[in-house]
Amino acid sequence: MYIVIAPDSFKESLTAMEAARAIEEGFASVLPHENYYKIPMADGGEGTVQSIVDATGGSIKTVTVTGPLYEPVEAFYGLSGDKKIAVIEMAAASGLDKVPMEKRNPLVTTTYGFGELICDALEEGVEEILLGIGGSATNDGGAGMVMSLGGKLLDETGASISADGQGLGKLKSIDITRLHPRLKEVVIKVACDVDNPLTGKNGASHIYGPQKGGTSEQIELLDSHLAHYAQVIKKTLGKDIDQVPGAGAAGGLGAGLLAFLDAELKRGGDLLVEMLGLEEQIKQADLVITGEGGINHQTIFGKTPVAVSRIAKKHGVPVIAVAGTLSKGYESVHDEGIDAVFSILTELSSLDEVLEKGYENLKATAANVASVIKISRTAETTPREN
Repeated sequence: MYIVIAPDSFKESLTAMEAARAIEEGFASVLPHENYYKIPMADGGEGTVQSIVDATGGSIKTVTVTGPLYEPVEAFYGLSGDKKIAVIEMAAASGLDKVPMEKRNPLVTTTYGFGELICDALEEGVEEILLGIGGSATNDGGAGMVMSLGGKLLDETGASISADGQGLGKLKSIDITRLHPRLKEVVIKVACDVDNPLTGKNGASHIYGPQKGGTSEQIELLDSHLAHYAQVIKKTLGKDIDQVPGAGAAGGLGAGLLAFLDAELKRGGDLLVEMLGLEEQIKQADLVITGEGGINHQTIFGKTPVAVSRIAKKHGVPVIAVAGTLSKGYESVHDEGIDAVFSILTELSSLDEVLEKGYENLKATAANVASVIKISRTAETTPREN
Protein backbone atom coordinates (compact mmCIF):
# COMPACT_ATOMS: atom_id res chain seq x y z
CA MET A 1 0.00 0.00 0.00
CA TYR A 2 0.99 3.60 -0.61
CA ILE A 3 -0.27 5.60 2.40
CA VAL A 4 -0.30 9.40 2.45
CA ILE A 5 -0.20 10.92 5.95
CA ALA A 6 -1.40 14.54 5.91
CA PRO A 7 -2.46 15.88 9.33
CA ASP A 8 -2.65 19.40 10.70
CA SER A 9 -1.07 20.23 14.05
CA PHE A 10 -2.65 19.15 17.32
CA LYS A 11 -2.64 22.60 18.88
CA GLU A 12 -0.44 23.01 21.97
CA SER A 13 0.55 19.35 21.76
CA LEU A 14 2.09 18.39 18.40
CA THR A 15 3.25 20.17 15.28
CA ALA A 16 1.87 18.80 12.03
CA MET A 17 5.17 17.01 11.34
CA GLU A 18 5.24 15.48 14.81
CA ALA A 19 1.67 14.28 14.29
CA ALA A 20 2.63 12.77 10.92
CA ARG A 21 5.58 10.96 12.50
CA ALA A 22 3.44 9.58 15.31
CA ILE A 23 0.90 8.24 12.80
CA GLU A 24 3.63 6.68 10.66
CA GLU A 25 5.27 5.03 13.67
CA GLY A 26 1.96 3.59 14.84
CA PHE A 27 1.06 2.23 11.41
CA ALA A 28 4.54 0.90 10.71
CA SER A 29 4.58 -1.02 14.00
CA VAL A 30 1.73 -3.14 12.61
CA LEU A 31 2.21 -2.79 8.84
CA PRO A 32 5.98 -2.35 8.43
CA HIS A 33 6.21 -3.06 4.70
CA GLU A 34 3.92 -0.33 3.36
CA ASN A 35 5.09 2.87 1.68
CA TYR A 36 4.44 5.98 3.79
CA TYR A 37 4.58 9.58 2.57
CA LYS A 38 4.25 12.39 5.13
CA ILE A 39 2.93 15.86 4.25
CA PRO A 40 2.48 18.12 7.31
CA MET A 41 -0.54 20.34 6.66
CA ALA A 42 -2.10 23.58 7.92
CA ASP A 43 -5.09 25.77 7.08
CA GLY A 44 -3.45 29.17 6.99
CA GLY A 45 -3.70 29.82 10.72
CA GLU A 46 -1.23 29.24 13.51
CA GLY A 47 1.32 26.61 12.52
CA THR A 48 1.25 27.32 8.80
CA VAL A 49 4.83 28.60 8.72
CA GLN A 50 6.10 25.53 10.55
CA SER A 51 4.20 23.16 8.26
CA ILE A 52 5.62 24.68 5.07
CA VAL A 53 9.13 24.75 6.54
CA ASP A 54 8.88 21.11 7.63
CA ALA A 55 7.35 19.94 4.36
CA THR A 56 9.93 21.65 2.15
CA GLY A 57 13.06 21.42 4.28
CA GLY A 58 12.97 25.18 4.67
CA SER A 59 14.02 27.60 7.38
CA ILE A 60 12.60 30.21 9.73
CA LYS A 61 13.93 33.77 9.74
CA THR A 62 13.58 36.02 12.78
CA VAL A 63 13.13 39.76 12.24
CA THR A 64 12.60 42.69 14.62
CA VAL A 65 9.61 44.73 13.41
CA THR A 66 7.09 47.30 14.60
CA GLY A 67 4.50 45.73 16.87
CA PRO A 68 0.77 46.51 16.92
CA LEU A 69 1.35 49.29 19.48
CA TYR A 70 4.33 50.71 17.53
CA GLU A 71 6.90 49.14 19.86
CA PRO A 72 9.64 46.76 18.58
CA VAL A 73 8.73 43.06 18.64
CA GLU A 74 10.58 39.96 17.51
CA ALA A 75 8.67 38.27 14.69
CA PHE A 76 9.38 35.52 12.17
CA TYR A 77 8.43 34.04 8.82
CA GLY A 78 9.27 30.91 6.89
CA LEU A 79 11.23 30.29 3.70
CA SER A 80 10.73 27.13 1.64
CA GLY A 81 13.71 24.88 1.04
CA ASP A 82 14.31 26.34 -2.42
CA LYS A 83 13.97 29.93 -1.10
CA LYS A 84 11.26 30.67 -3.66
CA ILE A 85 8.30 30.86 -1.26
CA ALA A 86 7.87 32.93 1.89
CA VAL A 87 5.16 32.06 4.39
CA ILE A 88 4.09 34.82 6.75
CA GLU A 89 1.59 34.71 9.61
CA MET A 90 0.43 38.27 10.27
CA ALA A 91 -0.08 37.42 13.93
CA ALA A 92 3.69 36.97 14.27
CA ALA A 93 4.03 40.74 13.91
CA SER A 94 0.58 42.21 14.54
CA GLY A 95 -1.23 39.57 16.58
CA LEU A 96 -3.68 40.11 19.41
CA ASP A 97 -1.43 38.13 21.74
CA LYS A 98 1.12 40.95 21.48
CA VAL A 99 -1.24 43.47 23.11
CA PRO A 100 -1.83 43.25 26.88
CA MET A 101 -5.49 43.03 27.79
CA GLU A 102 -5.51 46.45 29.46
CA LYS A 103 -4.03 48.12 26.34
CA ARG A 104 -6.37 46.65 23.72
CA ASN A 105 -7.87 49.39 21.58
CA PRO A 106 -8.39 48.70 17.84
CA LEU A 107 -8.34 52.43 17.07
CA VAL A 108 -4.59 52.61 17.71
CA THR A 109 -3.17 49.25 16.58
CA THR A 110 -1.27 48.88 13.32
CA THR A 111 -0.28 46.30 10.69
CA TYR A 112 2.96 48.20 10.01
CA GLY A 113 5.13 45.33 11.27
CA PHE A 114 3.30 42.83 9.09
CA GLY A 115 4.27 44.94 6.09
CA GLU A 116 7.87 44.95 7.32
CA LEU A 117 7.86 41.15 7.26
CA ILE A 118 6.58 41.22 3.67
CA CYS A 119 9.30 43.73 2.78
CA ASP A 120 12.00 41.52 4.27
CA ALA A 121 10.72 38.53 2.30
CA LEU A 122 10.78 40.59 -0.90
CA GLU A 123 14.41 41.46 -0.20
CA GLU A 124 15.13 37.73 0.09
CA GLY A 125 14.16 37.43 -3.57
CA VAL A 126 11.16 35.10 -3.17
CA GLU A 127 8.82 34.51 -6.10
CA GLU A 128 5.68 33.75 -4.12
CA ILE A 129 4.33 34.83 -0.74
CA LEU A 130 1.66 33.01 1.26
CA LEU A 131 0.01 35.15 3.93
CA GLY A 132 -1.96 33.80 6.87
CA ILE A 133 -4.02 36.63 8.35
CA GLY A 134 -5.75 35.18 11.39
CA GLY A 135 -5.40 36.41 14.97
CA SER A 136 -4.95 40.13 14.32
CA ALA A 137 -4.96 42.90 16.92
CA THR A 138 -5.74 45.48 14.26
CA ASN A 139 -8.58 47.32 12.54
CA ASP A 140 -6.60 49.53 10.17
CA GLY A 141 -7.65 48.05 6.81
CA GLY A 142 -4.01 47.24 6.08
CA ALA A 143 -3.04 50.93 6.25
CA GLY A 144 0.06 50.22 8.30
CA MET A 145 1.08 47.42 5.96
CA VAL A 146 0.89 49.54 2.79
CA MET A 147 2.72 52.44 4.44
CA SER A 148 5.60 50.20 5.50
CA LEU A 149 5.82 48.93 1.90
CA GLY A 150 6.27 52.44 0.53
CA GLY A 151 2.71 53.61 -0.02
CA LYS A 152 1.59 57.02 1.16
CA LEU A 153 -1.72 57.66 2.91
CA LEU A 154 -2.09 61.41 3.25
CA ASP A 155 -4.40 63.86 5.01
CA GLU A 156 -5.72 67.11 3.53
CA THR A 157 -2.45 68.91 4.31
CA GLY A 158 -0.37 66.30 2.48
CA ALA A 159 1.03 64.82 5.69
CA SER A 160 0.98 61.12 6.48
CA ILE A 161 -1.92 59.88 8.59
CA SER A 162 -1.23 57.66 11.57
CA ALA A 163 -0.91 54.05 10.42
CA ASP A 164 -3.98 52.78 12.30
CA GLY A 165 -7.76 52.73 12.32
CA GLN A 166 -7.94 56.14 13.93
CA GLY A 167 -5.79 57.67 11.20
CA LEU A 168 -8.10 56.45 8.43
CA GLY A 169 -10.66 59.06 9.42
CA LYS A 170 -8.27 61.78 8.18
CA LEU A 171 -7.39 60.07 4.89
CA LYS A 172 -7.65 62.37 1.87
CA SER A 173 -5.42 60.86 -0.80
CA ILE A 174 -3.36 57.76 -1.65
CA ASP A 175 -0.03 57.57 -3.49
CA ILE A 176 1.32 54.11 -4.34
CA THR A 177 3.90 55.15 -6.92
CA ARG A 178 6.71 54.22 -4.53
CA LEU A 179 5.44 50.82 -3.40
CA HIS A 180 8.22 48.26 -3.15
CA PRO A 181 9.14 47.49 -6.80
CA ARG A 182 9.33 43.74 -6.25
CA LEU A 183 5.62 43.57 -5.45
CA LYS A 184 5.05 43.52 -9.20
CA GLU A 185 7.28 40.44 -9.52
CA VAL A 186 5.76 38.14 -6.93
CA VAL A 187 2.53 36.19 -6.59
CA ILE A 188 0.74 36.89 -3.31
CA LYS A 189 -1.81 34.43 -1.98
CA VAL A 190 -3.81 34.93 1.19
CA ALA A 191 -5.25 32.21 3.40
CA CYS A 192 -8.64 33.66 4.33
CA ASP A 193 -11.41 31.54 5.81
CA VAL A 194 -13.97 34.27 6.50
CA ASP A 195 -16.40 35.91 4.09
CA ASN A 196 -17.04 39.16 5.97
CA PRO A 197 -17.20 42.38 3.94
CA LEU A 198 -15.15 45.39 4.99
CA THR A 199 -17.98 47.44 6.51
CA GLY A 200 -21.50 47.10 7.86
CA LYS A 201 -23.04 44.95 10.58
CA ASN A 202 -21.18 41.88 9.29
CA GLY A 203 -17.99 43.81 8.60
CA ALA A 204 -14.56 43.91 10.20
CA SER A 205 -15.32 46.35 13.01
CA HIS A 206 -18.70 45.04 14.18
CA ILE A 207 -17.83 41.34 14.06
CA TYR A 208 -14.23 41.32 15.23
CA GLY A 209 -13.75 44.69 16.94
CA PRO A 210 -15.13 43.63 20.34
CA GLN A 211 -12.61 40.81 20.78
CA LYS A 212 -9.85 43.34 20.13
CA GLY A 213 -11.03 45.55 22.95
CA GLY A 214 -13.30 47.90 20.98
CA THR A 215 -16.16 49.65 22.76
CA SER A 216 -19.49 50.17 20.99
CA GLU A 217 -18.55 53.81 20.31
CA GLN A 218 -15.12 52.83 18.93
CA ILE A 219 -16.65 50.17 16.70
CA GLU A 220 -19.07 52.63 15.11
CA LEU A 221 -16.21 55.07 14.54
CA LEU A 222 -13.96 52.38 13.05
CA ASP A 223 -16.70 51.21 10.72
CA SER A 224 -17.21 54.74 9.41
CA HIS A 225 -13.44 55.17 9.00
CA LEU A 226 -13.21 51.94 6.98
CA ALA A 227 -16.14 53.06 4.81
CA HIS A 228 -14.31 56.35 4.14
CA TYR A 229 -11.12 54.38 3.39
CA ALA A 230 -13.01 52.24 0.85
CA GLN A 231 -14.36 55.36 -0.86
CA VAL A 232 -10.89 56.89 -1.21
CA ILE A 233 -9.54 53.60 -2.57
CA LYS A 234 -12.35 53.45 -5.12
CA LYS A 235 -11.80 57.06 -6.17
CA THR A 236 -8.00 56.77 -6.37
CA LEU A 237 -7.39 53.20 -7.52
CA GLY A 238 -10.70 52.38 -9.19
CA LYS A 239 -11.18 49.31 -6.99
CA ASP A 240 -14.47 48.71 -5.18
CA ILE A 241 -13.44 46.42 -2.33
CA ASP A 242 -15.99 47.30 0.38
CA GLN A 243 -18.36 44.35 -0.01
CA VAL A 244 -15.93 41.78 -1.43
CA PRO A 245 -16.14 38.54 0.62
CA GLY A 246 -13.08 38.38 2.87
CA ALA A 247 -12.34 42.11 2.69
CA GLY A 248 -13.20 42.36 6.38
CA ALA A 249 -10.72 39.68 7.45
CA ALA A 250 -8.15 40.71 10.06
CA GLY A 251 -9.64 44.13 10.71
CA GLY A 252 -9.98 44.95 7.03
CA LEU A 253 -6.50 43.73 6.12
CA GLY A 254 -8.18 41.60 3.45
CA ALA A 255 -9.35 44.81 1.76
CA GLY A 256 -5.87 46.32 1.89
CA LEU A 257 -4.33 43.21 0.36
CA LEU A 258 -6.87 43.25 -2.46
CA ALA A 259 -6.50 46.97 -3.12
CA PHE A 260 -2.76 47.45 -2.90
CA LEU A 261 -1.09 44.07 -3.44
CA ASP A 262 -3.51 42.50 -5.96
CA ALA A 263 -3.57 39.47 -3.67
CA GLU A 264 -5.71 36.39 -4.16
CA LEU A 265 -7.91 35.36 -1.20
CA LYS A 266 -8.48 31.62 -0.89
CA ARG A 267 -9.51 29.11 1.74
CA GLY A 268 -6.46 28.28 3.82
CA GLY A 269 -6.77 24.52 3.58
CA ASP A 270 -7.18 24.67 -0.19
CA LEU A 271 -4.12 26.91 -0.52
CA LEU A 272 -1.92 24.52 1.43
CA VAL A 273 -3.20 21.54 -0.55
CA GLU A 274 -2.18 23.39 -3.70
CA MET A 275 1.20 24.62 -2.45
CA LEU A 276 2.33 21.27 -1.08
CA GLY A 277 1.33 19.27 -4.16
CA LEU A 278 -0.95 17.05 -2.10
CA GLU A 279 -3.20 16.06 -4.98
CA GLU A 280 -0.32 14.54 -6.94
CA GLN A 281 0.49 12.29 -3.99
CA ILE A 282 -3.13 11.37 -3.29
CA LYS A 283 -3.63 10.30 -6.90
CA GLN A 284 -1.11 7.52 -6.26
CA ALA A 285 -2.37 6.57 -2.80
CA ASP A 286 -4.29 3.55 -1.57
CA LEU A 287 -5.17 5.27 1.72
CA VAL A 288 -4.99 8.77 3.24
CA ILE A 289 -4.64 9.50 6.95
CA THR A 290 -5.41 13.02 8.16
CA GLY A 291 -6.44 14.71 11.40
CA GLU A 292 -6.05 17.59 13.83
CA GLY A 293 -6.64 18.47 17.47
CA GLY A 294 -10.43 18.58 17.26
CA ILE A 295 -13.05 17.55 14.71
CA ASN A 296 -16.56 18.98 14.98
CA HIS A 297 -19.35 20.61 12.99
CA GLN A 298 -17.01 23.44 11.93
CA THR A 299 -14.46 21.13 10.34
CA ILE A 300 -16.35 21.04 7.04
CA PHE A 301 -15.79 24.79 6.57
CA GLY A 302 -12.31 24.60 5.10
CA LYS A 303 -10.39 22.93 7.93
CA THR A 304 -7.45 20.71 7.02
CA PRO A 305 -9.05 17.24 7.34
CA VAL A 306 -11.84 18.16 4.93
CA ALA A 307 -9.53 20.05 2.55
CA VAL A 308 -7.55 16.80 2.35
CA SER A 309 -10.57 14.49 2.13
CA ARG A 310 -12.19 16.43 -0.70
CA ILE A 311 -9.11 15.81 -2.84
CA ALA A 312 -9.11 12.13 -1.88
CA LYS A 313 -12.83 11.81 -2.61
CA LYS A 314 -12.22 13.26 -6.07
CA HIS A 315 -9.84 10.37 -6.80
CA GLY A 316 -11.74 7.63 -4.99
CA VAL A 317 -9.15 7.18 -2.23
CA PRO A 318 -10.43 6.22 1.26
CA VAL A 319 -9.67 8.58 4.15
CA ILE A 320 -9.29 7.96 7.88
CA ALA A 321 -9.12 10.88 10.30
CA VAL A 322 -7.75 10.93 13.83
CA ALA A 323 -8.38 13.73 16.32
CA GLY A 324 -7.72 14.69 19.89
CA THR A 325 -11.45 15.16 20.44
CA LEU A 326 -14.63 14.47 18.50
CA SER A 327 -17.26 17.08 19.33
CA LYS A 328 -20.88 17.76 18.43
CA GLY A 329 -21.56 17.46 14.72
CA TYR A 330 -18.34 15.68 13.81
CA GLU A 331 -20.38 13.18 11.76
CA SER A 332 -20.82 15.82 9.06
CA VAL A 333 -17.29 15.09 7.83
CA HIS A 334 -18.47 11.75 6.44
CA ASP A 335 -20.31 13.63 3.70
CA GLU A 336 -17.02 15.26 2.70
CA GLY A 337 -15.08 12.09 1.99
CA ILE A 338 -13.83 11.04 5.45
CA ASP A 339 -14.74 7.37 5.80
CA ALA A 340 -13.85 6.82 9.46
CA VAL A 341 -12.96 9.06 12.41
CA PHE A 342 -11.17 8.13 15.64
CA SER A 343 -10.43 10.00 18.85
CA ILE A 344 -6.98 9.39 20.32
CA LEU A 345 -8.06 9.86 23.95
CA THR A 346 -7.86 6.70 26.01
CA GLU A 347 -8.80 7.87 29.52
CA LEU A 348 -10.15 10.81 31.50
CA SER A 349 -7.20 13.11 32.18
CA SER A 350 -6.42 16.75 32.83
CA LEU A 351 -5.81 18.96 29.81
CA ASP A 352 -2.11 19.18 30.66
CA GLU A 353 -1.82 15.39 30.73
CA VAL A 354 -3.72 15.04 27.44
CA LEU A 355 -1.41 17.54 25.71
CA GLU A 356 1.69 15.92 27.18
CA LYS A 357 0.64 12.44 25.98
CA GLY A 358 -0.40 13.55 22.52
CA TYR A 359 2.39 11.76 20.64
CA GLU A 360 1.96 8.55 22.61
CA ASN A 361 -1.84 8.51 22.22
CA LEU A 362 -1.74 9.35 18.51
CA LYS A 363 0.82 6.63 17.85
CA ALA A 364 -1.25 4.06 19.76
CA THR A 365 -4.44 5.02 17.90
CA ALA A 366 -2.66 4.74 14.57
CA ALA A 367 -1.45 1.27 15.52
CA ASN A 368 -5.00 0.23 16.41
CA VAL A 369 -6.33 1.51 13.07
CA ALA A 370 -3.57 -0.37 11.27
CA SER A 371 -4.49 -3.52 13.19
CA VAL A 372 -8.06 -3.31 11.87
CA ILE A 373 -6.69 -3.05 8.33
CA LYS A 374 -4.44 -6.06 8.96
CA ILE A 375 -7.37 -8.09 10.28
CA SER A 376 -9.47 -7.23 7.24
CA ARG A 377 -6.66 -8.38 4.95
CA THR A 378 -6.37 -11.65 6.81
CA ALA A 379 -10.11 -12.19 6.64
CA GLU A 380 -10.06 -11.62 2.88
CA THR A 381 -7.19 -14.03 2.18
CA THR A 382 -7.88 -16.82 4.67
CA PRO A 383 -10.48 -19.39 3.52
CA ARG A 384 -13.08 -20.35 6.10
CA GLU A 385 -13.51 -23.98 7.10
CA ASN A 386 -17.05 -25.31 7.17
